[in-house]
Amino acid sequence: MTTRHAITAGFVPLLDSALLVVAKEKGFAEAEGVDLTLVRERSWASIRDRLAVSHVDVAHILGPMPIACNLGLSAPAPKMIVPMALGLGGNAVTVSAALWRAMAGEGAKDDLDARGNGAALRRVIGRRRGEPLRFGVVHPYSGHNYELRYWLAASGIDPDRDIEIVVLPPPDMGDALAQGLIDGYCAGEPWNTFGVLERGGHLATVKAAIWKSSPEKVLGVNARWAESHPEALAALLVALHRASLWCARPENHGELAQLLARPAYVGRDAALLLPALSGTLPVGGGIVRQVGDFFVPHAKAATFPWKSHALWFYTQMVRWGQIAHTAGHRRIAAQTYRPDVYRAALTALGVAMPSASAKVEGALTVETPVGSSGALTLGPDGFFDGGRFDPDDVDAYIEMQAARRSGD
Repeated sequence: MTTRHAITAGFVPLLDSALLVVAKEKGFAEAEGVDLTLVRERSWASIRDRLAVSHVDVAHILGPMPIACNLGLSAPAPKMIVPMALGLGGNAVTVSAALWRAMAGEGAKDDLDARGNGAALRRVIGRRRGEPLRFGVVHPYSGHNYELRYWLAASGIDPDRDIEIVVLPPPDMGDALAQGLIDGYCAGEPWNTFGVLERGGHLATVKAAIWKSSPEKVLGVNARWAESHPEALAALLVALHRASLWCARPENHGELAQLLARPAYVGRDAALLLPALSGTLPVGGGIVRQVGDFFVPHAKAATFPWKSHALWFYTQMVRWGQIAHTAGHRRIAAQTYRPDVYRAALTALGVAMPSASAKVEGALTVETPVGSSGALTLGPDGFFDGGRFDPDDVDAYIEMQAARRSGD
């Protein structure tokens, strides 16, 4: 008799909740003996709180958030582990029509180029008088906050002095933009497509242009639950792996958009979800651009929980004054992401996966086969400013960023 595992998972209505939705709706969870219940939440704080009080066992969650919880930065906070990522990329920076006109006047183009459009934004800010521009992010401990700040800082804009950054739930971003409460935002899909098509916004750049093959949402797991339910967690990881394969097939994108469009999930028209799935994005003003690797659910080890991703998020927490850098904090951040659990669950399936648990981020300029079989391809994974992050030299990276901020 097959052992049944009851698992409750929280999620926020975003395109990158797809793996959980597909695992349930396409029967992948059922096939692994998992009775998967999905609980829709409006905000990331609600996801954190439900994990803390064990109302959910696992969750679709912001990549840096489990690290912040384990570091004591976000309360109430359970101890958490990340045994799997839920895809790469998927975010964009959307600005108001008025700000885009000003940026275009300073040389910004519809090509989503992070370098050129960042320079145009810097010139707009340099000419601006009065209230600073205000940008929205979904949470202080989010990839959105850190990639927006990285883009701004590398463009010569101080995110703490030259603009104001505020926190809003993802579904509120487009309306806040249209009402003039914010001038731009960094969010996941479908809220950039919504902002462009229904609230008059314009894409300035995308996550895939700021940092190629960069991490986004992950599977956050209550560590106590993981320790007491290892077989259930392994079964869920297998189901999510199979879901990632299904999501990656272009012929399934239409059905995937319809699934996510249901009121129980994202609850928005499928037409707002399809552009991100195909990478064919409405930029604004009727212009459409094809963005390679905009959202990657499976290829390039998209579900592998790299410790280098965890450590890069940690360096940004240090960079922006959220926590002091210590060896203990670094260790907690690295230990939050658990490639060992991922490997234990999926190795028997013959899944191609990295042999290392960390890599130099920004080192791969082209797609590169790795491993003896060449079955896995990684990269490109570069930062738009040419930066590199070596997880074996966190101290030097933090010192370099501090020096850049101080102007040394």
